[in-house]
Amino acid sequence: MSRALVIGGSGGIGSAVADVLRKNIADVHVISRREHGLDIRDERSIRDIAAILDNRGLRFNLIFVATGALEVCGTPPEKSFSVIKADAMAEAFAVNAIGPALLIKHFSALLAKDERAVFAFLSARVGSIEDNRLGGWMSYRASKAALNQLVKCASVEIKRSHPNAIITALHPGTIETPLTKKYARGRYTSTPHEGAEKMLSVLDKLTAEDTGTFLDYNGEEIPW
Repeated sequence: MSRALVIGGSGGIGSAVADVLRKNIADVHVISRREHGLDIRDERSIRDIAAILDNRGLRFNLIFVATGALEVCGTPPEKSFSVIKADAMAEAFAVNAIGPALLIKHFSALLAKDERAVFAFLSARVGSIEDNRLGGWMSYRASKAALNQLVKCASVEIKRSHPNAIITALHPGTIETPLTKKYARGRYTSTPHEGAEKMLSVLDKLTAEDTGTFLDYNGEEIPW
């Protein structure tokens, strides 16, 4: 029986992913800060929750990480280097890169070992270095670029113990949330449910050959 885990399941995207999964998978687990006290900036929090799941003997065919932050410390994305704040940049890296790295450290062992298993992380197209034409948003861009590198590293390491695993970074597109309204600027947006369906459809089509990829919600590869 397939089993899925959504980390960050109380957010707009995470809760939508969990809802869509429940239509197709009987055993869906959700972890969030609100319900379970998960703090991805705190390794002890991550380790303790992973240990609880491990002690229950749970192994997952999908671990979907829906954590991340665009605005941190009450600071919007920077438009210029002149407004960079060290504490805000550090917080962006803590949430968008270091936290996911710790999730990889403690949750990789919970992937199903002898069958297909996916470890997916919400990234963002603006984390692509090659695709950067506009500049700005330095902390968010850099922290997502760091996440992408971590996903690539994880794909190499995890393949040694889990040859059927697929580790991937996903760009969800612009999802309709209160936060994104001021940044969409007329671009197409989708509801959390629509975005979740598209991303899960992409994941369903991936094979072990696709591990270490950076994809958008249509399954198109994004340059690193």
